[in-house]
Amino acid sequence: MIRVLIAGLGNMGLSHALAHHRNDASQIVGLVNRSGRVEHDELAGYPVFTSYDIALEKTSPDLVVIATYSDTHADYAVAAMYAGANVFVEKPLATSVEDARRVVECARETRKKLVVGYILRHHPSWVRLIEEARALGGPYVFRMNLNQQSSGSEWETHKALMQTTAPIVDCGVHYVDVWCQITDATPVKVNGMGLRLSDEIAPDMYNYGQFQVVFDDGSVGWYEAGWGPMMSETAFFVKDVVSPAGSVSIVEDNKGASADVDGHTKVGGLLVHRPGGDTSISLPDEPGHQELCDAEQAYMLRAITENIDLTRHMQDAVRSLAICLAADHSVRTGNSVILKEPTQ
Repeated sequence: MIRVLIAGLGNMGLSHALAHHRNDASQIVGLVNRSGRVEHDELAGYPVFTSYDIALEKTSPDLVVIATYSDTHADYAVAAMYAGANVFVEKPLATSVEDARRVVECARETRKKLVVGYILRHHPSWVRLIEEARALGGPYVFRMNLNQQSSGSEWETHKALMQTTAPIVDCGVHYVDVWCQITDATPVKVNGMGLRLSDEIAPDMYNYGQFQVVFDDGSVGWYEAGWGPMMSETAFFVKDVVSPAGSVSIVEDNKGASADVDGHTKVGGLLVHRPGGDTSISLPDEPGHQELCDAEQAYMLRAITENIDLTRHMQDAVRSLAICLAADHSVRTGNSVILKEPTQ
C-alpha cells in the first residue's frame, strides 16, 4: 500500500485526491489545504493540514501529489523527495527553467520517481492524434489554441493563477508537449506577443498571448491562449497538425462553454486529410476529467511499483516548459528568444 499526501485541493488536487481515495493500491495519509477544510464528502475523515512542511513531517508519505499554485511546485517537490517521497506534480513543473532542472536533478540524486501532470499523455484520443500525425511525416505546422471566456468563480481562479503564471505557460505546456512528441525535434527559436485586457490583473501580467516556435527539423508551431470575460468563444479550440503529406485535426464537438474543464481534452473525432481523400476517425466514449486523473495517478503508482524509467518524461517536461517560458519572456521584452539546449 502506497501512502499518499495530497497538497492542494483545488480543481486538479481534488480530482487527484479522489483518484487515490478510490484506488485500492494507495492510502491517503493527509490532505493539505490552506483553509483547513475539506468539503467533499468522500474525503471527510482524512487528516487535514494547513502547513505543507508539517504534513510532510508527520505523515511520512511514499508519494506526494502537488497541486498547489505554480510558484510552490519546485520547492515542494524537492522537499518531498529529500523527505523520501516520490512526486507527482501538476504542470507547470516550475516557474523557471532553472528551478525545473533543479527538481529533475533532485529526482536523479534521490532516485525518486517524478511525474509531471501532462494529462493529455493519458488520453487515448490524443495518443491517437500523435500517432496519426507521426504517420504523415514532417516537417509539421502545428496550429493550436485554448481561449477561455471565464467569468464569476472561473475568472477569479484565472486571476489567482495569473499572480504567478501567464495563460500561454499554464495551458501551453500541454500542447507544446504534444508537438514535441510528434516532431521529436529540438526547438531553436521562439517569438511571442500578448496584451493585458483587464485592469483586474497586475500591470506586468497579460491575459491574452500567442507565440510561434521554430524547430531544427523545419517544423513550426503556433499557440494562442486567453482568459477572461472579454474573450471570444468563436474558434476557441483549434487543434491542427499539417504536413507535406496532409493533416490531422480534432473535429469540433459539442464542447460546451470555453471555460469548461472537461471540454479542454475532449476530442470526439479526428479528421485525417490526404490529397487523395479524407478519413474520419470516430473516438466514442472518451474519458472525462476524473477518469483522466484516475489514469494519471494509476500511472504514477505503476511508475513506483514497476520502476518505470522516467528519464525521457522528465526531459520532455523541461523542454516544453523552456519553450513556454521563452515565449513569456518574448512577450514581456518584445524580443525573439534563441533557445540553447532547452532539453538538458
